[in-house]
Amino acid sequence: MKPETESYWASFVQWFDSHAGPDDVPETEKKKVDWVRAIPFYALHLACLGVIWVGWSWTAVLVAAVLYAIRMFAVTGFYHRYFSHRTFKTSRPVQFLFGVLGNSAVQRGPLWWAANHRHHHRHSDREEDIHSPIQDGFYWSHFGWITSKGIFKTKLDYVRDLAKFPELRWLDRFDNFVPLALAIGLFGFGELLRLVAPGLGTTGPQLLIWGFFISTVVLFHGTCTINSLAHTFGRRRYETTDHSRNSLILALITLGEGWHNNHHHFPASTRQGFFWWEVDLTYYVLVLFSKLGLIWDLRGVPEHVRSARRL
Repeated sequence: MKPETESYWASFVQWFDSHAGPDDVPETEKKKVDWVRAIPFYALHLACLGVIWVGWSWTAVLVAAVLYAIRMFAVTGFYHRYFSHRTFKTSRPVQFLFGVLGNSAVQRGPLWWAANHRHHHRHSDREEDIHSPIQDGFYWSHFGWITSKGIFKTKLDYVRDLAKFPELRWLDRFDNFVPLALAIGLFGFGELLRLVAPGLGTTGPQLLIWGFFISTVVLFHGTCTINSLAHTFGRRRYETTDHSRNSLILALITLGEGWHNNHHHFPASTRQGFFWWEVDLTYYVLVLFSKLGLIWDLRGVPEHVRSARRL
């Protein structure tokens, strides 16, 4: 088999097993797009055009909105604040449950996500940063880096604390299984509603397009605004070593992640809106979870941290 054919085949296999393929990529290839592996990513976007044929219904829009909110919370509350920064504690079943919900957002597995985010904090806006708009511009920081050859494999050295859980490693390895199951489930639920509640005006294809494709694409780009826009637009309260900024608009889109300068100032805090007027919906839900006993030991923001190094 020719080297080019072997490369294409390895990229295709990675659709189903993200741990397949070589661990090392030549330096000259790291920022090149792996077009074969990126096909599902672009297909996800193109599938949104299916709305032209399936139309819309209030039921489909509501399902899309609810899935956006639930999965955005799983990404912000658990992929980010728990898996990446360990800002609170939880049980192993709850950890896995929200690993599954985060995985359903089609942003890869929890180990991959956390490893890359920890790498980002270690090198934020410097040359080694994998998605800095300061270094590589908006397109790259927003989503170009995700399609590149050098970023595909999970940096296990960064997540040894998480890699000891076989269920999380399974989610990380077969990271398309949960999204595929969600898509199939939405199609089946839509067909069920078509039969038992035709007055709702929805079908399997319609619920698939709105509940999975449109909701997922909007969620993806909402999340990625923190990589791109939150390092270029907004206000800086604290003197950090990077260009992170605070933005109310981005905080509303991402349920609280827009207080990015706060976060880079003190990543160990569960709360990213440091003051009462900084809306942080993810934190409010996490507080509710703590009262229900699902999580505990939420880390706050010490007063000396809140008032230090103001710009």
